[in-house]
Amino acid sequence: MSGSVTANELLYRAIWPAADRRVALVRNLVIAIVGSLVLWASAKVQIPFYPVPLTMQTYVVLVIGAICGWRLGGATVLLYLMQGALGLPVFAGTPEKGIGLAYMVGPTGGYLVGFVAAALLIGWLAERGWDRSLPRMIVAMTVGHLLILALGMGYLATLIGVDAAWANGVVPFIWATVLKTALAAVTLPAAWAVLRRID
Repeated sequence: MSGSVTANELLYRAIWPAADRRVALVRNLVIAIVGSLVLWASAKVQIPFYPVPLTMQTYVVLVIGAICGWRLGGATVLLYLMQGALGLPVFAGTPEKGIGLAYMVGPTGGYLVGFVAAALLIGWLAERGWDRSLPRMIVAMTVGHLLILALGMGYLATLIGVDAAWANGVVPFIWATVLKTALAAVTLPAAWAVLRRID
């Protein structure tokens, strides 16, 4: 980190500035790979919670968008999905519930599309300075989670019907989503506060 942090700077650029295009390309590649690996890990770790175990995957998706902006954030999530499409067991429940494209067009397919949409949206808002403000982050992370749930439920409803999709694809995750929304909303303003102190 060098110099003062500008008003609309993204967090990853403030932490790891790049003087030229080659350095920026390497930086972005490293961030995308590391981000996809963190997403992979977040899908596999289950935390006991009510009424179903909690994973931190949607939290990680939203935070990646907020840290990286819509381009790099979206590319990172797409890289993660590409790894899954190629058959790597990166998703929750893999390889037990299948791998590759067969898994991706299954019941969780809509949520995976929602990951990309939410990362793009949160990244777009972060590029406009929303990641500095706790109230704005609460709104952004709430909308991001709602987008994931809406796309997930919408696709699931085509497979099992609206009522069953709501009961199985949304209701069990409401409290976990509230918790992860709060954590995600706090993460970015807190990170910026630490960065300003260091700067």
